[in-house]
Amino acid sequence: MSGWDEGAVYYSNQAQFTDASSEAEAVASAHSSRHSVLLKFKEFIRNFEKEKNVFPYRECLVNNPKFLTVHLEDLLSFDSDLPSLLRSSPSDYLPLFETAAGEVLAGLKMKVAGDSGEMVEPQTGEVQILLTSKEDPVSMRSLGAQFISKLVKISGITIAASRIKAKATYVQLICKNCRSSRAIPCRPGLGGAIVPRSCDHFPQPGEEPCPIDPWLLVPDRSKYVDQQTLKLQENPEDVPTGELPRNMLLSVDRHLVQTIVPGTRLTIMGIYSIFQAANSSTNHKGAVAVRQPYIRIVGMEETNEASSRGPASFTQEEVEEFKKFASNQDTYKVICSKIAPSIFGHDDVKKAVACLLFGGSRKNLPDGVRLRGDINVLLLGDPSTAKSQFLKFVEKTAPIAVYTSGKGSSAAGLTASVIQDSSSREFYLEGGAMVLADGGVVCIDEFDKMRPEDRVAIHEAMEQQTISIAKAGITTVLNSRTSVLAAANPPSGRYDDLKTAQDNIDLQTTILSRFDLIFIVKDMRMYDQDKIIASHVIKVHASARTASSDTRTTIEENWLKRYIQYCRTECHPRLSEPACAKLQSDYVDIRRGMRQQANETGEAAAIPITVRQLEAIIRLSEALAKMKLSHVATEGDVAEALRLFKVSTMDAARSGINQHIHITPDIANDIKQAENQIKRRLGIGNRISERRLIDDLTRMGMNESMVRRAILIMHQRGEVEYQRERHIIVRKV
Repeated sequence: MSGWDEGAVYYSNQAQFTDASSEAEAVASAHSSRHSVLLKFKEFIRNFEKEKNVFPYRECLVNNPKFLTVHLEDLLSFDSDLPSLLRSSPSDYLPLFETAAGEVLAGLKMKVAGDSGEMVEPQTGEVQILLTSKEDPVSMRSLGAQFISKLVKISGITIAASRIKAKATYVQLICKNCRSSRAIPCRPGLGGAIVPRSCDHFPQPGEEPCPIDPWLLVPDRSKYVDQQTLKLQENPEDVPTGELPRNMLLSVDRHLVQTIVPGTRLTIMGIYSIFQAANSSTNHKGAVAVRQPYIRIVGMEETNEASSRGPASFTQEEVEEFKKFASNQDTYKVICSKIAPSIFGHDDVKKAVACLLFGGSRKNLPDGVRLRGDINVLLLGDPSTAKSQFLKFVEKTAPIAVYTSGKGSSAAGLTASVIQDSSSREFYLEGGAMVLADGGVVCIDEFDKMRPEDRVAIHEAMEQQTISIAKAGITTVLNSRTSVLAAANPPSGRYDDLKTAQDNIDLQTTILSRFDLIFIVKDMRMYDQDKIIASHVIKVHASARTASSDTRTTIEENWLKRYIQYCRTECHPRLSEPACAKLQSDYVDIRRGMRQQANETGEAAAIPITVRQLEAIIRLSEALAKMKLSHVATEGDVAEALRLFKVSTMDAARSGINQHIHITPDIANDIKQAENQIKRRLGIGNRISERRLIDDLTRMGMNESMVRRAILIMHQRGEVEYQRERHIIVRKV
């Protein structure tokens, strides 16, 4: 006790020591828990059994040492704590998982002979862990602050992909004063490295101390991984009415880079993170705490054509139901009755739309040529003949569909546009409607109102099914394996029977030959039919409220969508031998008939019949076989395809005034008489009002329509010409 009387102060801060000890314990316990989690991860990769003595993850790791795809369901069945740890703090536990995978891989590899001949441990690189799960994706709109640093799963369409950048994982620093170096880890994703302000070198006597911020970066010695940023947009069907689709920034690294092109539908798992944007707006310059969200991807799967909506897998009961339905005799009839049931009549158009939804078989030939399997249909005709309703129905029913209007679409909006990134000043591609609808249907309304240069942009997409871009230093080819359903009006608004087919169908031959079926939809004025249509429309309006509350219709729509999905994935029919022979002879006959017609009228048909039309009939036959889940298209399918082709494209090619000339000799005789009377009434070089001429000739007992046709034919031959907006007729020399 002699120390007490020396006047020195002794003190002890008990609380401080307990605090220090508890902190040390916490660190130790955290370390031990991390170590135990690491051991659990290693145990999982080594010992997880799918069946007796089948170790899937161990085998995957040996076969593919670069990355390992882990199903969270398997992890849950192995240990119930691990998935919850990964979900709550993935940025802490994923690196542990990757370390565990690397250690397991090193243990699984055999020793190899080194340079000196001794057996040494093999060098193993880093293993990337990719996570997948069967849970449903959440909506992009529901991601909020509560999800930051958590594992989320969302789905959408990629609309842009940047170039590859190199992202440092470890940054090598060197002190400019004392030349000591140190490595600093970088935060993954879009985060940077935190560089210390001071050097920890202790100066010797007479040595100058290191200043503040002495560190210089040594890029050559740092470690890098590949990184790419993607832009993911909501699926069009998930966007609420009247709202703009949201998009989210994604960051992918290592083995996931360059696996995705714009237009791909993705379901991704990732860590919802935040970063400080370089070009944050001037309002937020002072706001230190405002950050932009992005998702660091830790696993992704492409949703292929079939599974683009909802689950791709079909249950056993569904498959049995589909097969039972396909084995019925009247499958084709039932499917056609489900196509736009609220529209009366138009049976052949409904059959064509059914064929378009199912599609033919896509073929890749050995020499690299691809033959399209998608069917394109054009509906041309009068207003109020339910053309747009067909388009809207297809948009709802097709597994993937994009609806656009001709006037509001530009060439870049339909194909792809090159956009300059505001922060990095580099150019990237954004896919348009034809790219986003890859594997589905594009519905284009008001097709005739499009500017010709915009219409030319979709030529390649309709036949070769690709879109080539060569703009702003980007040269690439995007896929657009889509069917096109277009609706158009004739130039004068209504379909005019007194005009030729060329005048009525005011589209270029190049675009017309790319349509497999062209329907001319006329508004016929017939008493009986008008009565039936009126009662049908009134009934639809009267029962609309009860129908909307009826869930059966939505179930039926959903069933049709699922059946189309199933047929498109499971069935790829081919033509049988007898069907090929029948098709060959019929095609030759059609060509001969068109040549004969061209010789008689002295002018080519408005719609050409080319080899493309032969391929169209093949595709239609395959689509008809696909509806019945048959792998062979029979003669019956070819006969129905030919019938559809004849009632649509062939009728359109023969429509207009030429068709009426060749009806009967009597009508031809009447027109000839009318021509003679016009010539007698109107001397060469004279002029007369068209109305007066028609009145005079009808008083003589002639049919008014015959007189009009005679005038039209003389105008086509160049014997008379119109003046003053077609009111006055002048006979030419």
